[in-house]
Amino acid sequence: MRKISFWLILLFVTITSAQTNQKIYDMIEAVSAKHIEKDIQTLVGFGTRNTFSDTISNTKGIGAARRWIKSEFETISKECENCLNIFYQKDLVTKKENRRIPHDAWVVNVVAIQKGSKYPNRYIIMSGDIDSRGSDTMEFTKDAPGANDNASGMAGTIEAARVLSKYKFENSIIYVGLSGEEQGLFGGEGLAKYAKEHNWDIIGILNNDMIGNIKGVDGVIDNRTFRIFSEPVPANETDRERKLRRFYGGEVDGNSRQLARYVHKTVKTYMPEMNPMMVYRLDRFGRGGHHRPFNDLGFAGIRIMEAHENYTQQHQDIREENGIKYGDVIEHVNFDYAKNLTAVNVINLASLASAPPQPKNVAIGGIVEPSARFKWEKVEGAIGYKIYWRDTTSPTWGNSRYVGDVSEFILDGIVIDNYFFGVSSVGNNGFESLITFPNKIFR
Repeated sequence: MRKISFWLILLFVTITSAQTNQKIYDMIEAVSAKHIEKDIQTLVGFGTRNTFSDTISNTKGIGAARRWIKSEFETISKECENCLNIFYQKDLVTKKENRRIPHDAWVVNVVAIQKGSKYPNRYIIMSGDIDSRGSDTMEFTKDAPGANDNASGMAGTIEAARVLSKYKFENSIIYVGLSGEEQGLFGGEGLAKYAKEHNWDIIGILNNDMIGNIKGVDGVIDNRTFRIFSEPVPANETDRERKLRRFYGGEVDGNSRQLARYVHKTVKTYMPEMNPMMVYRLDRFGRGGHHRPFNDLGFAGIRIMEAHENYTQQHQDIREENGIKYGDVIEHVNFDYAKNLTAVNVINLASLASAPPQPKNVAIGGIVEPSARFKWEKVEGAIGYKIYWRDTTSPTWGNSRYVGDVSEFILDGIVIDNYFFGVSSVGNNGFESLITFPNKIFR
């Protein structure tokens, strides 16, 4: 009887792994460009959302903006029978701390948590930035509409909550508006610290910063390509881990890079019309995003954004000079493109929130052998495991094999020297975890 059950499970996983899930397509269809446009218009209407702008007015400044975001999450929660836990998370920043702080202020994040049914303390996060700025980050009274940077990412986060709150997931999902990004990533730093203090098990964070522009400053127009920024290895890795890489590899296989590959694969599966562009660096050259504070603490985190930026529309006061119109105004936002990048987030949030935990303590062996050997620690909720391998120069995983509900396996005929390897967990619904790169060696 046990033998029959095993083969039934194997057949089921083989079928579900080879097929796509209709619910994911339904989620893509549910994302609304009109909702995103309306929300961007509302955010732009607050004049400026500079972190240090008015917090008292009900119509102008960052205070009004964050209260409106919270009210939107509350409306969404009512429609799903209070499925979201919504709260402010805040930290005080002072003028003494940073030269880019004009006065002491509370940096306030708006957090909405959709609790998972099976793993409530495991979180996959989508973030957008609440704040905006003009040419001078210290000037907090002038209008700074921030339509693309970053009302687009914030509107996408709200829309993701609207869509996914209609479903139930095994893992928890967090939708968050982060503040203080323009002055020093203060909001992300505060929430990452909060997560650490509360022992959150974070699967990863998808930071969305500028997802609405399709026309680059170089004149290129592209409504299909988007960038996924990810650092190669965790910033807090140990000296021992760094030394082992010299002999066993893994220079581009940290947890953030695996998250980027996961997003790439999911998009290629469910949205083949889109062109995910993996960029092998933490962020744009010399610049930063709100995933970085999570990376600093060892959490997986990536930045999802447009492929072609227009610098005349970023961090600029609204004006016209030499025939060029400057300013981050709503006329430059492509709402269908923002919809597509929101859908990119939605399908990855749903997939990861539906998957079991990653395999633990994955070990690899096979030195001077015509095969690669693996051992790992089983995890709750997995009915099987899949081994992946790729050429050492390949950015994505090219080969895989489902090996069943086992804790060790030998890939015959695969020479360990020529490939990189990883192992994922597979749930009974067919969804897979992130891939775990081997962190131990055995002989």
